[in-house]
Amino acid sequence: MSDPAYPPLSPYLMVKRGAEALDWYVRAFGAEVVERYDMEDGRLGHATLGLNGGSLMLSDEFPELADIVGTASPETLGGTTCSVNLSVDDVDLWFDRAIQAGAAALRPPADEFYGRHAKLRDPFGHVWSIISAARGA
Repeated sequence: MSDPAYPPLSPYLMVKRGAEALDWYVRAFGAEVVERYDMEDGRLGHATLGLNGGSLMLSDEFPELADIVGTASPETLGGTTCSVNLSVDDVDLWFDRAIQAGAAALRPPADEFYGRHAKLRDPFGHVWSIISAARGA
């Protein structure tokens, strides 16, 4: 049984420059900060964001806890092992807003058989697929 405070599945992103990332997701994706815990050393210990009806969690990277945490930022890895799929009502609007905020375009918006789709890399190395369902689907 899931905890009613969190959706059954929530991506948890590991980043460097956590406070900066938190601000970026608010600007670029219109996210709302639900909770935020800063560490005494200035790193972001944990944050939960409400994003387009879902939940996104993130924190700064903690290399000294790598054996316990088990994750690293894309910057440390030299890439990412997955992408985040964000289903929206207007792919072009969401894509353009993220690009204006500093994301890198990997694939501009295009109509595909499954819907409208675009792909970008945020300034912290995470890859996002921005998608909407095919009309009439």
